[in-house]
Amino acid sequence: MPEIFGWTGRVLLINLNERSASVLNPPQKVYHEYIGGKGMAGWYLRSYCTKSWDSPDIPLIFFTGPLVDTESPTSGRFTIMSMSPLTGAIADSSAGGRFGTEIKRAGFDGIIITGSSTNLCGLIIKDDLVSFSNASSLAFKSISETFSELSENGSSAAIGPAAENGVLFANISFDGHSFAGRCGLGLVMAKKGLKYIHIEGSVHSSVYNLDELRSARKDILRLVSASPALSGEFGISEFGTGALFDLIHSRRMMPTDNFRKTQFSHAELMNAWHYRKKYETKKTGCSGCHIQCKKTGKNGEPIPEFETMSHFSALIGNTDIEKVIEASLICNEAGMDTISAASTIACYMEINSLICKKFDFLNLLKDISLSRGEGEFLKLGSYKYASVRNKHECSMSVKGLELPSYDPRGAYGIALAYATSTRGGCHLRAYSISNEILRKPVATDRFSFSGKARIIKEAEDLNAVVDSLTACRFIFFGASLEEYSKIFRAVTGVELYGADLMAVGERVYYNERIMNYLNGFTGIDDDLPARFFKCAGTSGEGINIPPINREEFLNTRAKYYKIRGLTSEGNPTKEKSEELGLEWIS
Repeated sequence: MPEIFGWTGRVLLINLNERSASVLNPPQKVYHEYIGGKGMAGWYLRSYCTKSWDSPDIPLIFFTGPLVDTESPTSGRFTIMSMSPLTGAIADSSAGGRFGTEIKRAGFDGIIITGSSTNLCGLIIKDDLVSFSNASSLAFKSISETFSELSENGSSAAIGPAAENGVLFANISFDGHSFAGRCGLGLVMAKKGLKYIHIEGSVHSSVYNLDELRSARKDILRLVSASPALSGEFGISEFGTGALFDLIHSRRMMPTDNFRKTQFSHAELMNAWHYRKKYETKKTGCSGCHIQCKKTGKNGEPIPEFETMSHFSALIGNTDIEKVIEASLICNEAGMDTISAASTIACYMEINSLICKKFDFLNLLKDISLSRGEGEFLKLGSYKYASVRNKHECSMSVKGLELPSYDPRGAYGIALAYATSTRGGCHLRAYSISNEILRKPVATDRFSFSGKARIIKEAEDLNAVVDSLTACRFIFFGASLEEYSKIFRAVTGVELYGADLMAVGERVYYNERIMNYLNGFTGIDDDLPARFFKCAGTSGEGINIPPINREEFLNTRAKYYKIRGLTSEGNPTKEKSEELGLEWIS
């Protein structure tokens, strides 16, 4: 293979049945068409995607991008992908920390894990040396207990007791503080009999033009420093994603009482400023990132992200900050996604007419992680639990994935984004909060569907390529894909520009639509819970939050299908697949 820059040209293939390891060398064409991260992971998953998530053949895939382990801003991220136990759709998560950097330094662009181990095992990678350990002594150990047994050198990934107890929204923890949170990827890892992965590398990535890279980096850092959303007095660098708490509350779109209301009366006493005051927070963050959006307390307490902050307060009616911290710690130690956990509890509370003051939701969280009592049913997530109780309307989910902390009645772009998201109820596929609330890159009317079909399609393509590079989407509150295309060319020497990278994003996203279609998903699944079309939100202070007009929503979804190159039923077409260079469904 000719000399390449940015990438290593090597992918590590692990077979847990055989306890074997081999190296794959993807063609350069694949790298140029899928870049890395989410794109490359999806390219590999496509061949296996019709298999059940619990099949030994289904791969658990970890992929870095060409910018990882370089001086590129926010260059420490990577993608994890498989099929979701929670939804049956594709499952992927972008995570930070050091794990991606260590994969790259070990000499690989990605790791593909197939098969399953009869006994609980650990996987240890030190450069080209791969070994397996007996991890039975770590069975059902918490995240912190597990990491205390692992080497502090390099980086590690591990699952907690929630995954081993069959929680469908179990996550994977990286070094105890970064998570692949959504869709149940931790349960896929548990089904493979894999408790942890430890990786150490000693090789640094090569860069095509270091001077150009540093010049492009300066441009991005300048734009970041000029962005109020990132670097302002009340921005993400100062308060983490919790900086959004007051914004979402003031726009009357904070999901409250399981999305029955859109404003929380105690919000002003539970915002990020109060966490800073109470816990004396300090900054931390991912490898290769100067924004440092993660926050910890003076005693090392991990301060929750915005979605956790909001869902363990407003969504369930909790007015105690300390209980939010404790709920977050329970989820982190057990290895559970906080959004799905809180939303499932909110669904349970509505069905059983419970109020937070007379209900011990912290104990129920523990029951879920241990699969005991009511937790045995709630570990299935809100959609399956509500179905068992014949109360489908109480599950606030799309494609079985619980919705995050932005009520769609307050931003119609996010309403469409939830519906069309390939992994289900997700705000990160097309983060329209950027233009609807933060007014970046351009402001749009949040109570209008006008132009939203194209905005959401293009945002999905953008975020797909961001997760393929791999970079952090928050930095795009300041920079654009044009700046990152300069970074990409400086690192790899490959002449792809902004429009070329957007075309990669479109290919990556359409590939995901195909994989979901192969698993039975159609346009019927691109929809919102009926509550948002029937019930108004909490209006007041000059802001009216009516129900979403269903006819306008369906018309906009139809426009989205046309722009995306789908049939009127939301299905992929042979013509569009061939146009994008994707293999058509045989």
